[in-house]
Amino acid sequence: MRRISLSPLAIAAAALALTGIAMRINNAFRYPPNMGFDAKFNWLYVEQLMSSWVLPAPDEAWATAHPPLFYYLSAALCRVLGQLDMPTGFVAVRLLSSAVGLATVVFTVLLVRRVDPGNSRRALLAGGLLLFLPVHIYMSAMLNEEILASSLTSIAVIGVAFAFLSTRPPRYELRRALAVGLAAGLALLTKLSGALIVVAAAGAYGIRSWRQGDLRQASSRIAAVLAISMLVGGWYYMRNWIQYGYLYPQQLSTHEIMFSMPPGERSIGDYLRVPLATWTDPQLLAPDLLKSVWGSTYVTVWFDGHRFFLPKSGADVRWAGMGILLLALLPTAAFAIGLGRGIRRAVRYPEALDTPLVLLTALTLAGYVLFTWRNPWFAAVKGSYLLGLSVPFAFYASEVLADWTRGSSVRSRLVWGLLGLLVFAVSATFTYGPVIAKYAEYPGLEWR
Repeated sequence: MRRISLSPLAIAAAALALTGIAMRINNAFRYPPNMGFDAKFNWLYVEQLMSSWVLPAPDEAWATAHPPLFYYLSAALCRVLGQLDMPTGFVAVRLLSSAVGLATVVFTVLLVRRVDPGNSRRALLAGGLLLFLPVHIYMSAMLNEEILASSLTSIAVIGVAFAFLSTRPPRYELRRALAVGLAAGLALLTKLSGALIVVAAAGAYGIRSWRQGDLRQASSRIAAVLAISMLVGGWYYMRNWIQYGYLYPQQLSTHEIMFSMPPGERSIGDYLRVPLATWTDPQLLAPDLLKSVWGSTYVTVWFDGHRFFLPKSGADVRWAGMGILLLALLPTAAFAIGLGRGIRRAVRYPEALDTPLVLLTALTLAGYVLFTWRNPWFAAVKGSYLLGLSVPFAFYASEVLADWTRGSSVRSRLVWGLLGLLVFAVSATFTYGPVIAKYAEYPGLEWR
């Protein structure tokens, strides 16, 4: 019998994939119901749709202001499985969210392999960065639309990226544009941030075709993206406009409890400072961290700054946070450097695939700044709102990390060692139960 020889990279990829999948399955079953962001209210919305498919008014309950796709899919899943009760329904929906989130990892790896086919190390890094990104892990365990919205956004931007790599005839690219519009429309029907990928996709098609001097093809692809996305996702917002007088509900009376949350106001300085408390006291009500948007965002991307997944206190939680957040400086720096490279390439070669990735990144960050400015409360600062950047993050960070891990130099071994420690720390901290668990605690930080 012929023996199959596996390379160290293949073994590492299999180990990372199995660990990442096992963590999400464990969390789906063991993370308590009602612990996630707005979990109780989200489940009430799902229950309402299980008994009636009628779309409720935005101000009928806490969660009914959200676009409905995630809630309809969750209700349909629970109906198909037999009108599930709350604990069982939570597990079913979490498993679905985890599967959708893992699809993003797979598609991102496929994109990296297409762009850099001989670099298995980079593909391994791209997949590992998303598999062990804490915000991706703990949001997969919550009954929440963020993973679905980010996955649909990722599928759409990957579709545009593949279009930029394609040499197929125009009729095939029109079909791809229709598929991109469908994914973007579904993202819009899941969360308002889906509008960002609609604009990014249409803008990228326009820039590429303008650069190539083919405005007729540009107009057809832009029209395809806009028409399909508005048809699939825009109807919900038009329904709001016609029935209630606004496209998207903002500061409804059902959410008025948020209006008294700290800090209550924002200044330019909140976007310019990252305090030491980001690493020494990683929870969003820390006095120094409360007024730092990017410090708080970093803490919620790479840790649980809101304490919905992890306990509010304890030396083990604090030390885990400090270790993870220090180690995470490495992939964060790699992403910043890689994004800088991507911006330079996009400026020099607008028809290259960096254009849709850079556009999505710029629009997402600008939208996040606007959102946190208009909603000056600590609860509105969440790394999960940036999950739509999953593909650009993994794509650009893996590019730089692949350079840093080339060969067997001291730098290469050091980078691999730090990344290995980060994977170990994240696995131990965000696998719910064996090391750290949250029991008999009110979810979230006590701010009142």
